Amino acid sequence: MGSFSIWHWLVVLMVVLLLFGSGKVSNLMGDFAKGIKSFKKNMADEEPDASMAASADKPATTIPAPGATTTASSTTAAHHS
Repeated sequence: MGSFSIWHWLVVLMVVLLLFGSGKVSNLMGDFAKGIKSFKKNMADEEPDASMAASADKPATTIPAPGATTTASSTTAAHHS
C-alpha cells in the first residue's frame, strides 16, 4: 500500500478528466481555493481577546429556590399577618 508509480497517477488523472471534464475539475478546484481563502480570512478577522472580554463582562445570574419570594413587600406582608 506504499506509493504508486507515476503511471498510476496519470491513469487516475485521465479517468477523472474523462468522467468530469476539464472545466468541471478546474471549477471545483477554484471553488475549493475560494473556500480556503475565506476560511483563513475569517480566522484572521476573529479576535479571541475581544470575545473573551465580552463573556467576562456578563454578570452571573442566580436562580431562586422553588417557593422563595423575590420581593420584599411579600415577605413583610407574611410576617405581619
